[in-house]
Amino acid sequence: MSEVIPGIHPTRMELLALRKRRDIAERGRDLLREKLDALMIELFENVRRIAELREHSHTLLREAYSLFIEAEMVHGLARLEQFAVGVEDRFELETKTRNVIGVTLPEVQVGITPIRTPPYNLLATSAKLDEATMRMTEAVKAMTELSGAEASTRKLAQAIASTKRRVNSLDYVIIPRVLNSIRYIQMHLEEREREDFFRLKRIKSRMQKQGSAS
Repeated sequence: MSEVIPGIHPTRMELLALRKRRDIAERGRDLLREKLDALMIELFENVRRIAELREHSHTLLREAYSLFIEAEMVHGLARLEQFAVGVEDRFELETKTRNVIGVTLPEVQVGITPIRTPPYNLLATSAKLDEATMRMTEAVKAMTELSGAEASTRKLAQAIASTKRRVNSLDYVIIPRVLNSIRYIQMHLEEREREDFFRLKRIKSRMQKQGSAS
């Protein structure tokens, strides 16, 4: 006999309780499998989004640095550094969360404060500097979204691993142990019924013999 639940008693009450426990465990396993499927779909979607955001971020950064190099050729590095000193901090991180099948996933976006006054004299600078600044702003936004997507993916991977462990525990430990316990009790009850049947048969035979002798 395979492993059974310790301390069980081979009674009909115990059998009914174990059957109820089996049904609950099987329903729980099925729900966890549905959750696992939904989390896997979300994970694959996130992985696809990360690839797109990463490529987009790299493209924007390459373009921004290329434009900054062209602006440096026009103004010189010292002038660009002077322009940078006057630039205000315009970025503010905005964090939110969303719930996917009981798993809280982070979302990160960047808010950009509108410029009240230009940080440098627009007439004294080239269009390349303006383009480089705009492209870098887009790159920062894309990289912020990328970091949020990567954080969500890590959280999903952890949730998937945890859910898999619970499904495996139900599939390979809890449910088999309950089923083995049910079979164990059924065998004992059937054996007890056979013993009672033969005992009654012997008693009936003895009573018939006594009746014939009298």
